[in-house]
Amino acid sequence: MGADKLIVGNWKMNGLRADGQERVAKLAAAVAAGKSTGYNMVLCPPATLIAVTAWQLKDSVIKLGGQDCHAQASGAFTGDIAAPMLKDLGCSYVIVGHSERRQYHRETSVDVKAKASAVHAAGLTAIICIGETDAERTAGKANEIVASQLADSVPETATVENTVIAYEPVWAIGTGKVASTDDILKMHALIREKSKVKSRILYGGSVKGANAKEILHLANVDGVLVGGASLKADEFMQIAEASA
Repeated sequence: MGADKLIVGNWKMNGLRADGQERVAKLAAAVAAGKSTGYNMVLCPPATLIAVTAWQLKDSVIKLGGQDCHAQASGAFTGDIAAPMLKDLGCSYVIVGHSERRQYHRETSVDVKAKASAVHAAGLTAIICIGETDAERTAGKANEIVASQLADSVPETATVENTVIAYEPVWAIGTGKVASTDDILKMHALIREKSKVKSRILYGGSVKGANAKEILHLANVDGVLVGGASLKADEFMQIAEASA
């Protein structure tokens, strides 16, 4: 797996060409000029910005990722994007099973597993998201839910090289709430124990420059999946450099 932390920025449905290109330019310049080591950076812009971002990153070590893909490689699926299409644009990673997809698009772990298989078939790395809601945690079912999602979302094609697990407590996404260090330690240990393959495990949920260093240096935390803070180049760099 390597010692380097994986720092993934999920822009979600944010960004037009002007602000997206400005953000990428700042990040590429900062990474190229930076003296800090210990991290690998991945940017996951909305689909409309993937091509232009790929062009901007052609001479950068920053990698590119998609936010979702269809389970099929091609077909009559209007509005969807296939994993081979993302690879063709220069992507190396694809996020699947994000809680917003599970919640708003009613995606099940079976759906996520099929998408992750498609990502693997295209020769890309799947970032498979799992995590419990506030109600599930309050009911004492957090471990059960996460273990179940992990078992049902990771396909047989998963290896250490092509799979990353992202633990994102749903109640901490975009809410300003952050799981306690004890919560993160316990859940990441559970995921490490239950994982079919010993993939990297990321933490996602209101990660910011102010809390990144504490989170990134916890046991079994191999990186972070960052939402809102990844839209601010300076703060996202602060998070990445906290890996050192």
